[in-house]
Amino acid sequence: MAALPQPELRAEGVHLRPWLPADRAVVVAAYADAAIRRWHCRSMTGDEAADWIAAWPGRWRAETGAGWAVCDAGVVVGQISLRRVVLADGLAEVSYWVLPAARGRRVAPRALAAVSAWCFETLRLHRVELCHSTANEASCRVARRAGFTAEGTKRGEGLHADGWHDMHLHARLHTDA
Repeated sequence: MAALPQPELRAEGVHLRPWLPADRAVVVAAYADAAIRRWHCRSMTGDEAADWIAAWPGRWRAETGAGWAVCDAGVVVGQISLRRVVLADGLAEVSYWVLPAARGRRVAPRALAAVSAWCFETLRLHRVELCHSTANEASCRVARRAGFTAEGTKRGEGLHADGWHDMHLHARLHTDA
């Protein structure tokens, strides 16, 4: 990864690009949204959002993660990230969120399909995983629509504001059609 510039990805009408300092207000607004806060367990100040954006290039260079702003018609409507990358094991874990105004437009499954294809084609990964609370039915639909197979439930694995949640594990392999 470190030998490559972080790419911009385009697929099915969405444009994924690296985060920019100018995106700070969008990140603050996203983490102020109750649904995003519920599933991602955090909020952000302007300074925290600036630090979050500034950290992505270092994670890319360290080959431990990558984050993209998901754009539709030139407007940031969500995020998708490789929150964990283990190149030696051929593995990445992905996370995502979509702003309220863009929900229901299948932004997340399109972005997830684009990132997964890039992981398999460019990074030559074997497996891409995602986990979500069993109570997060929307995230389960995103995973299925992007071709991620449900593999099981990790009991009490995710701490959310209302306590510990069981988490669904989904994955795609490079051999999946």
